Amino acid sequence: MVISPAQLRLERDWIIAARHGDQRATARLVETYQRPVYARCYHLLGTPTEAEDAAQDAMVKAIMNLHTFDTERPFKPWLMRITSNVCTDRLRRRKPTLSLDSMGDDGAWEWQAGSDPSPERQLLQREQQEQVRALLETLSPTDRAVVVLFYWENLSYTEIVAATGLTVSAVKSRLFRARRALAQQYQEYLARSAQTQEEAYA
Repeated sequence: MVISPAQLRLERDWIIAARHGDQRATARLVETYQRPVYARCYHLLGTPTEAEDAAQDAMVKAIMNLHTFDTERPFKPWLMRITSNVCTDRLRRRKPTLSLDSMGDDGAWEWQAGSDPSPERQLLQREQQEQVRALLETLSPTDRAVVVLFYWENLSYTEIVAATGLTVSAVKSRLFRARRALAQQYQEYLARSAQTQEEAYA
């Protein structure tokens, strides 16, 4: 998203006012960026509750450190880097368990004849989503962040550098290693699934 010069000036005015305790200016910053901040937290952490907590932490941290922000630069990359750091810290503190998203009670499993997808297709989709989530959990927090930013948020190398503080070469290297590791683990998962099905029909 390209920010216009007018938006940059308005944003700069909000930041300067917020530094001086203007609550309305602070609220404007929060309202403008709470959605992308939450989206990144959800992509990195995987659960709505933890994403909400992390998003709140990130916004508070950003507001508390506005005095360190260079107003000659765009605000969003700085804010999103704080957000990524908050999420990475949370990932490092997690116990080594594979937490998977639940489908919730939203009727996702209700199906009637003639509708699409079928129960079998829904089950397959859910299993694939859970496997991807589980595979992501096996990556280091930094590698997971790089993968999510590249594939889920479609950020460029330059944007990932701004969000993580890594170099371009480090981003590329981490993506390559993560892709290779995920591909290997996914092939192993498919092999196990095929063997299980063969045993079930034997």
